[in-house]
Amino acid sequence: MSEEVSEPIEVLRLPVELEYQYTAGKSASRFLRGLQQGKLLGQRCPVDGRVYFPTRGCCPQHGVPMAEEGSIELPDVGTLVTYSIVRVPSANIPLELPYVTIQVLLDGADTVMMHVLGECELEDVHMGMRLEAKWKPEEEWETSVGNILYFVPLDEPDAPYESYKEHI
Repeated sequence: MSEEVSEPIEVLRLPVELEYQYTAGKSASRFLRGLQQGKLLGQRCPVDGRVYFPTRGCCPQHGVPMAEEGSIELPDVGTLVTYSIVRVPSANIPLELPYVTIQVLLDGADTVMMHVLGECELEDVHMGMRLEAKWKPEEEWETSVGNILYFVPLDEPDAPYESYKEHI
């Protein structure tokens, strides 16, 4: 018996709301307080010397605690490792479409940071471009990655592919 279905049958409709309070631990608090001072803090693994950004409580590769004195202030410049052009709106992201999400490898770090690119035409975006953070005015700084509005291209030669290929 075959019936033609003209309208879907709604069985159950449940609105979902989730409220939670996040309490930053020791490492995340150090990172966020650094941002409030305009500092980008990473940490060096005591086993292999890799610099993880942002700071972490322990090395994700070796499972050993990161020493507090292992914090490293990184510059706010780096290399665009990979990117995506976003053309679909999202209710919780108040950016004008299209925009570019990026993975940037800060100079001196061994892990990438996700952020957005600004002040750059879409057709000019490419892997290897050198970038610099564009910060909010200092009087508006909070304990938030949002202190960095976006990254902008630097007038520098592109980084060689070999310098960032393992982060793609």
